[in-house]
Amino acid sequence: MNDKYRPLTFLIKFAAFSLAVAVVSVWLGATVTKTASVTFIVDAPRTVVIDAGHGGMDGGAVADDGTLEKELNLALAKSVERVLVSLGANVMMTRTDDVMYAEPSSTHKKLDDLTHRIGTVTDAGDCVFVSIHMNKFPVQKYSGLQVYYSKNNEESRALADAIQSAAAAYIQPQNTRGTKAAGDEIYLLSKLECPAVLVECGFLSNPDELALLKTEEYREKLAVMISAAVMEYITSE
Repeated sequence: MNDKYRPLTFLIKFAAFSLAVAVVSVWLGATVTKTASVTFIVDAPRTVVIDAGHGGMDGGAVADDGTLEKELNLALAKSVERVLVSLGANVMMTRTDDVMYAEPSSTHKKLDDLTHRIGTVTDAGDCVFVSIHMNKFPVQKYSGLQVYYSKNNEESRALADAIQSAAAAYIQPQNTRGTKAAGDEIYLLSKLECPAVLVECGFLSNPDELALLKTEEYREKLAVMISAAVMEYITSE
């Protein structure tokens, strides 16, 4: 099957979950070509909090060509938000701009920013949390999406497994990674009590994967895949 249509096929599978169908415009691809006219509208039982990792003075990982993780995180998070909203989900974002939520005079800006993100989750009430990040490793050969889950809520692993499995099935058939429990080093997952995952969407240290992640077309595929997996999880509870 042409890779261009894999995300659409994944969405159509959700008819099996008895989701109502409405005619809308779904736009996919780097050239914003109209490729489909169906999506699914549901009464989503939970809010989905999408967290674009890093931001502002915290650029996150930096690729050899100078690409900043924070920029890719935000671009992908916004795409996930748009797809989820088109699927009928209630969505909140921890950030929608290149910002760090901390006072200039603060001596613990990173902690202030993370505390603000936790506050967004608290304000969301009954929710699931999906944090978008990019990976980096000294050895260039490593690639592929990896999902970490919070140990504070037993539902977190099911959400992580849904995303990891979808990545292997529809985006990265060579990806044999399994989900991993997060340790205290992933601060947000160690503090949140709701179902919470962090998705490392690819390696900035792998030249081929970096080239893909920098394209709107590939990020759109990731966004559709992540969104569909999240919807499968929240509608099958």
